[in-house]
Amino acid sequence: MDNVLRAVGMYILLMIVLKIAGRRTLLEMTSFDFILLLIISEATQQALLGNDFSFTGAAITIITLIAMDILFGKIKEWFPKVELFIDGSPIILVEHGRPLGKRMRKAGITLDDVLSSARITQGLERMEQIKFAILEKNGKIAIIPAEEKSS
Repeated sequence: MDNVLRAVGMYILLMIVLKIAGRRTLLEMTSFDFILLLIISEATQQALLGNDFSFTGAAITIITLIAMDILFGKIKEWFPKVELFIDGSPIILVEHGRPLGKRMRKAGITLDDVLSSARITQGLERMEQIKFAILEKNGKIAIIPAEEKSS
């Protein structure tokens, strides 16, 4: 029972900490983010298993974590407001070429992040070429290009 309680507690703790840390997809991780992920995984493993390094202890922990994930998935289906709290909602970062600084700071996104996404996904080079930049729930920045003005 100790392993189950540890797993439930760690799952909830990590969910809260990662929610506070902000959205960043695996493809956008820096080397520091990767190192931090490795350290967190090691600390989590030690906290989850404690002194129980048995196969049974590890199996119970893994099953509990997967069950928690399934449970939270079902809770999000049943209660949309919980999904909004856990996953958040898309955030408009740039509107008609104007960066929305307060939203960008809150999301931890820089102008360079937006422009990088615009270059990679749409081939855009300047902020004025962006109609909307939207930080999606999965951490990716979606770019909607502005219409070209014909002269």
